[in-house]
Amino acid sequence: MIYTLAILFSLIAYFVIGHWAGRRVKHLDDYLVAGRNAPTFLILGTLVASYLSTSAFLGETGFAYQGYPFVMLIFAALSTSGCLLGALAFGRYLRRSGALTVPEFFGKRFASRRVQVIAGLTTVVGLGAYLLGVMQGAGIMFAELTGMPYWVGLVLVWLTYTGFILYSGSPGVMLTDTVMFVIFSVAALGGSLYIIHDLGGWSGVIEGLLAQSAKPGIALWHGVIEGEGATFSSPGEALTWGLTLGLVWAAVLAASPWQSSRYLMARNEHVVMRSAMLTAVALAIFYALMMMTGAAINLYDTGLDSERAMVWSALNILPPWLGVIILTGVFAAGLSSCSTFLSIIGFSLSNDILPAARNEASAMRASRIAVLAAGLIALLLALFQPPAVMAVVWFAATLFASSWGPVALMSIWSRRITAAGAGWGLTVGFVGNLILSLADQAGWVQLPVYLHPVAISTLVALVVILVVSRLTRVSEEEREYLAFLHRHDASLEANWSKGSRRVAIVTMLSGIGVGLFLWRQYAETLASLAEGYGVSQGAVLGAYGLALGCGVMLLIAGGVGYRVARSRKVAERSASVAGIPE
Repeated sequence: MIYTLAILFSLIAYFVIGHWAGRRVKHLDDYLVAGRNAPTFLILGTLVASYLSTSAFLGETGFAYQGYPFVMLIFAALSTSGCLLGALAFGRYLRRSGALTVPEFFGKRFASRRVQVIAGLTTVVGLGAYLLGVMQGAGIMFAELTGMPYWVGLVLVWLTYTGFILYSGSPGVMLTDTVMFVIFSVAALGGSLYIIHDLGGWSGVIEGLLAQSAKPGIALWHGVIEGEGATFSSPGEALTWGLTLGLVWAAVLAASPWQSSRYLMARNEHVVMRSAMLTAVALAIFYALMMMTGAAINLYDTGLDSERAMVWSALNILPPWLGVIILTGVFAAGLSSCSTFLSIIGFSLSNDILPAARNEASAMRASRIAVLAAGLIALLLALFQPPAVMAVVWFAATLFASSWGPVALMSIWSRRITAAGAGWGLTVGFVGNLILSLADQAGWVQLPVYLHPVAISTLVALVVILVVSRLTRVSEEEREYLAFLHRHDASLEANWSKGSRRVAIVTMLSGIGVGLFLWRQYAETLASLAEGYGVSQGAVLGAYGLALGCGVMLLIAGGVGYRVARSRKVAERSASVAGIPE
């Protein structure tokens, strides 16, 4: 009963907060991009919340429970670097553009309505699939916690987030995202520390995982590579998977519409950089704790459904008050992603695909109608499509790595990409990835781990962009807009650079802290137990390498952020090296 009340109360609370945020929505800018005045903490909250959906708490933590906590840390160390890559190489220029949506930015950059429409269509289709996955995750959570039917949970979740989006738009999404970010951060920290402490601390967990026989190798950096349930057959395959998917998700974080569109709401480009660096820190800490916790649940029960392991631990292991926080936090993660994705889909439908509205009032009305229509379609699909949370979410998200990734970066850093090249690159990257991924899942083609559909389709899209751009010409309007994007605001640098450097230093110190923590708590613990449990020297060295790599990635991110924020001269020098006029 307590869990039912907690979930119902959270739904009501988010609905009220979302509506409260909408009281200042007067203009289209307010509705679509929150008046472009959001501070660092709100952008941080919405970035993390839109990324950590139910897939992270259920699917990815479940993958750690299956036997791959440290492979997931390899993945996370690389993928979180995409936060800063996106902010520095794309997001801050996106913010300068003053666009209402990312597809509109592409349309302005290439002086092409066609490119804007193509980007809008990929947004609607790709995020529609992503929305389906996170809605199903939220519905599963609701059903398990309340005992009510799955369809009732879907409908109530849908009514909550659709209700406040219709009224408040981006301000409601951003504020509820930030509230949810705080809640599930507390949940992740509290639940992880409790479970790890209950099992004897990190050393107790590592020793327990080494001692159990159901999932041999789960305590090693490569995870389980023996037995019928093994996902990988060798350490090399596990490493290849972690590196490949980590790079893919770095591209997703750098250029995907649900991440990059958050920057359009930022007060200025320094807020973009600061929030991106802090997001990388928050995600690094989250994955370090949650992946270890997912693996540790095996010491209570090794026979659980992996995607429900976290829910099971909250209901059966944690004290009720902490279980309530954990489960409402997981539920909040799903709800925040639902609201983000639906808002972007609706805004893109009205702003990028449908004919332009005659005035601002008509545009706001069209946006709300588009949100409602898209939400109804998503609800119907979620009701009749069998749930598969992690598979759907990961499939949908990676579509943007191959389609948006090359075009987004080249739109800022290439003088030769043309509107035709961008349009064909978006199309080929998206459709090619879609076809290859479906064929791979259906078993029609067998691709090795290092030839992920994303890698192939990204390469093909890049070739298409280069060939088509070579055959067409850059217009004067495109050249002028690129030059505009690279003009710098000296007064902004003078007033904001110092604070951005401080955030960069915090990021570097966090990298050192994360690296030392994993070195002491994981690598040294494994080394001390290696002889007693027959752990190879290579596995021990791999543990040290993992700890070092996780720390170094954040250290590099902070260092790059510090250099970019140091002075305008650095930006001017970077632009001249790239051959772009300042």
